[in-house]
Amino acid sequence: QFQLVESGGGLAQAGSSLRLSCVASGRALSSFAMGWVRQAPGKERELVAAISRSGEGTYYADSVKGRFTISRDNARNTVDLQMNSLKPEDTALYYCVSDSDDEYTSDSDVPSLGLPSPSYWGRGTQVTVSS
Repeated sequence: QFQLVESGGGLAQAGSSLRLSCVASGRALSSFAMGWVRQAPGKERELVAAISRSGEGTYYADSVKGRFTISRDNARNTVDLQMNSLKPEDTALYYCVSDSDDEYTSDSDVPSLGLPSPSYWGRGTQVTVSS
């Protein structure tokens, strides 16, 4: 069973930075395209970033382009999301997600499509940004 555990959330002031981390277990991280999805109260879930298996292809939602950076370390089985210039509208529960063998996103599709059908989800880590 592939499991994802997030950490690094918390309370931050507008304009500051936070770094979220996701540790995978059960299978090699290199087998999966990875991403971060967020959900704020009363809003739909939003894929904010995704990264291909090799790490060479990335996707960002328009709302976070230029402020967030996704990265991965397959040797350490970790995926990180560096969030800079935080805004109050970044307040949400952030989930680490991945594709699967059944809902597979090719590395070439990640930059344009992101992660259309995330299959594995962590439990989430809360990010709250105050103005």
